[in-house]
Amino acid sequence: MATPMSRRDLEFLLYEWLDVESLTSRERFASHSRDTFDAVLELSADLAMKCFAPANKIGDAHEPYIGDDGKVVLPDEVVAGLEEFRKAGLIAASFDEELGGMALPTVIRQASSVWFQAANAAMSSYGFLTVGNANLLAEYGTPEQIDTWVRPLVEGRYSGTMCLSEPQAGSSLADITTKAVKAGDGTYRITGTKMWISAGDHELTENIVHLVLAKTPGGGPGVKGISLFIVPKFLPDGTRNDVALVGLNHKMGNRATTNCLLNFGDGTFSPAAEPGAVGFLVGEEHRGLSYMFHMMNESRIGVGFLATALGYAGYQASLEYAKVRTQGRPVDQKDPSTKPVPIIEHADVRRMLLAQKAYVEGALAFGLYCSKLVDEAATASDEERDRINLLLELLTPIAKSWPSQWCLEANSLAIQVHGGYGYTREFDVEQYYRDNRLNPIHEGAHGIHGLDLLGRKVTMQGGAALTLLAERIGATVDRAREVPEAAGYAEALQSAVDRLGKVTAHIWSCDDPKLALANATIYLETAGHIVIAWIWLEQVLAAHGRSGDFYDGKRAAAQYFFRYELPKTGPQLDLLAALDRTTLDVEPSWF
Repeated sequence: MATPMSRRDLEFLLYEWLDVESLTSRERFASHSRDTFDAVLELSADLAMKCFAPANKIGDAHEPYIGDDGKVVLPDEVVAGLEEFRKAGLIAASFDEELGGMALPTVIRQASSVWFQAANAAMSSYGFLTVGNANLLAEYGTPEQIDTWVRPLVEGRYSGTMCLSEPQAGSSLADITTKAVKAGDGTYRITGTKMWISAGDHELTENIVHLVLAKTPGGGPGVKGISLFIVPKFLPDGTRNDVALVGLNHKMGNRATTNCLLNFGDGTFSPAAEPGAVGFLVGEEHRGLSYMFHMMNESRIGVGFLATALGYAGYQASLEYAKVRTQGRPVDQKDPSTKPVPIIEHADVRRMLLAQKAYVEGALAFGLYCSKLVDEAATASDEERDRINLLLELLTPIAKSWPSQWCLEANSLAIQVHGGYGYTREFDVEQYYRDNRLNPIHEGAHGIHGLDLLGRKVTMQGGAALTLLAERIGATVDRAREVPEAAGYAEALQSAVDRLGKVTAHIWSCDDPKLALANATIYLETAGHIVIAWIWLEQVLAAHGRSGDFYDGKRAAAQYFFRYELPKTGPQLDLLAALDRTTLDVEPSWF
C-alpha cells in the first residue's frame, strides 16, 4: 500500500514556505518549537498508518447498521482505531491549555489531521466534527456550558455533531421547521427532524453533543427566527434525552461515518414532563445562524482538506502503480521484441500524474495557508485581525469548493492511470473516488459557494476583500519578477488577477442580481484557479535556488499549472464578461 501522504511535502510547506516556526514567537504558541510540531506530526503519521489505514477497506465493505437493540454497530477495527486516536489526545491539539488542550497552532493541527483523512476519510470525520463542535462552544458557550460539554469533548469522552439540514429543506436553512419552546426551568423543548447528520449516532463515546438549529417564537421569518441549542444524547444527570435514531443513510462513500436521520422530541425517550428533547440555548435567541457559521466555516475548510487528502492518497497510489506497472513500448521504438516499459515512461501517463500533483499539492498548500491565517488572526492586533479575517472570509468558499472539485478530478485520473484495475474494488483508488465524490456536496454544493463568493464576499465592504487578495498576490508577483524562472508566471498571474477585478466590477454594473449571479459557479472556479496559481507561484519562490528531485518536481507541477490550467480562466472570464444568459433563458419545458 502506498503511503497516502508525503512527509517531505508537508515539511516543505510548513517549514520552507510558511515558516510555521515563526509562530512560536507569539505568546500563544511560545511554549512550542519545531521539535513539538514534529513530534505531533510523527505521532499522527504513525497512528494513521497503524490504526486508521488498515480499517479503511473494512469500514467500506462493512458499513454501520442498527442492531436488534437499536444501537449502531461498527466494525471492531473501526472502533479500536478510534479508541487509539482518543487515547492519543489529538482532539485537544489546538485548544487552550486551560481547557486541557495543547495550544498548538491550527496549521499544525490541520497538518496532523490530514494524515488521518488520507489514511481513512470516514474514521477521521468523528474527530473532525467533535473539534468543530467544541470550538464553537468554547467561543460562544457560558462558563457552565464549557465545563459541562467542552471539556469532555476535548478529552474525547464526548463527541459532537452539527444538526442543520432537514429532509424538506436541505441547504435552505430558512425553510427548517424544527421548533424550540422555552420551558419553565429555563431550558428548551426541541421538536423536529434532522437529516444527513454525520456521526449522529454511535456507541463510540459516552455522550454525543448535538448542536441543533431550531426556530424560536418572535424572531421573524426565514433565518431571523433561528436559534442554536445544545441537545445532548444524554443529559448531565445521565438521563436519556429524547433524541431518536430513525435510520441510517447508505452512502456511496465514507461509509464508516454514520449518517443519520434523527428525530428530536418524538416521544421515544421522555426525560421531562413537557414533550420534546431538552435543549440548552447557546448565546442569545435568534442569533443561532451567526453562531453556527463558526463551525460551518471551519467545517468548510475541513471538507476542503478531506477532499485534498483523498486526492493526495489517490495520487500517491497511482504514482506507485505507474512506476511498477509495465505495459507498451516507447512510440519511437520499432522493435516489437523490446520489453514493455513502466507506464510512467509514457507522456500521457506523466500528464495525468502531473495534473494530479498540481491539483493535490496546490490544494494542500492552499489549505495550510488558510490555516496559518487563522493562527495569525488569533494572535494579531485588532486592526490586523480584521484584515486577516476579511481575507479568510473571501477565501473560505474557494478553500471548500476548489479542492472538492479538482482533487476529485485527481481521483478520476488516478483510476485512469490504473486502467481496468482502477475501477475494481481490489485497488484503493476506486474507494478514494467514491469517498471524495461526497465532498462537492458536503457543507454546501458548488452553486451555493459560488453565490456566496460572487454575491457576498467580493462585494462586502465595497470590494475590500478582493482588493486585499489582489494586494497579497501583487506582493508575490513583485518578488517573482526578480526571479528569471518565475517572471513569466508572474506576468500571467497578474494579468489574470487584473482581469478578474475588472470582470467582477462589470458583472455588478448590470444592476440585475439575477443576471449577475447566473454564472456564479463559473466565477468560483475561475477565482479558484487564479488563487491556486498564486499558491504555486509561492511554492516556486520557496523552491528557488534549491536542487534535487523534490524541488524539480515542484517546478514541473507549477509549470503544468501555468501552461495547462491557468489559461482555462481566459474563456471563463470571457463568458462572465459577456453576462451570458443561456442558463436564464432556457425554459424548463425544453428539457
